Amino acid sequence: MNLPELDQSFLRELVKASRQKHHHVKWVDRDGSDRVTVLSAAEVVRVNQLAQQAGISKAELLKQAAHLPVAR
Repeated sequence: MNLPELDQSFLRELVKASRQKHHHVKWVDRDGSDRVTVLSAAEVVRVNQLAQQAGISKAELLKQAAHLPVAR
């Protein structure tokens, strides 16, 4: 493929990400809407750690996270 190295690197990362197992977490948003968040393996490990520290489920963690103010 005759692409610049930056583009080739980008495409390699896309392929790598698509080969990883994704985890779906179903939760209810603060407005009552059903949501599904797709997490990578690394993200699900972190979410599990945070949920375990708080003593709540992954779904509840994301529901509570929806109330966090947007960073400026």
